Amino acid sequence: MPTGKSSFRLFKVFGIQVYLHWSWFLVAIYEIQLREGRYSSVNWNVLEYVTLFLIVLLHEFGHAFACRSVGGRADQIVLWPLGGVAYVAPPRRPGAQLWSIVAGPLVNVALFPILSALWWYAKSADWVETMPNLFVYVFSIWEINLVLLIFNMLPIYPLDGGKILRSLLWFVLGPYRSLMAAAVIGFVGAAGFAVFAILAQSVWIGVISVFVFYQCFQSFKQARELSRIANAPRREGFACPSCKAPPPVGEFWICGKCRKKFDTFMSQATCPHCGMQFARTVCLDCGMPSPISEWSPGTFAKV
Repeated sequence: MPTGKSSFRLFKVFGIQVYLHWSWFLVAIYEIQLREGRYSSVNWNVLEYVTLFLIVLLHEFGHAFACRSVGGRADQIVLWPLGGVAYVAPPRRPGAQLWSIVAGPLVNVALFPILSALWWYAKSADWVETMPNLFVYVFSIWEINLVLLIFNMLPIYPLDGGKILRSLLWFVLGPYRSLMAAAVIGFVGAAGFAVFAILAQSVWIGVISVFVFYQCFQSFKQARELSRIANAPRREGFACPSCKAPPPVGEFWICGKCRKKFDTFMSQATCPHCGMQFARTVCLDCGMPSPISEWSPGTFAKV
């Protein structure tokens, strides 16, 4: 997934930094040239493409603000050729996860009547004859918002529809079984995208199918790891300051420097492979970070 490290900073609002990935410019040039002929001037094509990502940005802000409303963290949005990514960390509860995801498509739902009214006015005012460029632009933005809404709501992980399905399954199956089920359904969706890409001879649908397959593969591996964590023995004498859950015993934490796994409670929050020390330890149950000294009033004990 794109990150701020390989992107340009655009602006920061409400503590959320917005980035634009470098690949956006390359794809923008291609897409704008591909749509030449719709308007009498290429400037309208540029405006249409920029407006597309403005809608995407509003969608991602919906995710971010909803996440914050349930006590989660959201401080970064990255725009890239496949849309946008809001880096959100809601509390690990199905309801909190569900609201953080649903809020994005709700932005498109809210825009639909506004853009529909604008399009109706454009038709009634006969813009198709008096201002043809503006009329095509209004219709295109209405169409783009609708397509984004329908596409995002497909129940295919990692699209919003697939994530919503996962959150609903979480209420019944739990966190890791629901993720595994959503990933399996996503594999089917990726295969469907691949077939459609071949039939339609669409490069972009093909790219989406590869992206969906990769994300589902990573989620499937994550579900297996979550299952291991859920079934692992718990360390006595320690408890998360936020959710009070005892940490699992095993090498489940990943060093941010050398990327190797280790048991942070066995090494006093220090990676035994590279010596990297960590000021905070993330709870694998609720996702909240806190100093390891707050996990236990006593000294570090080995199991």
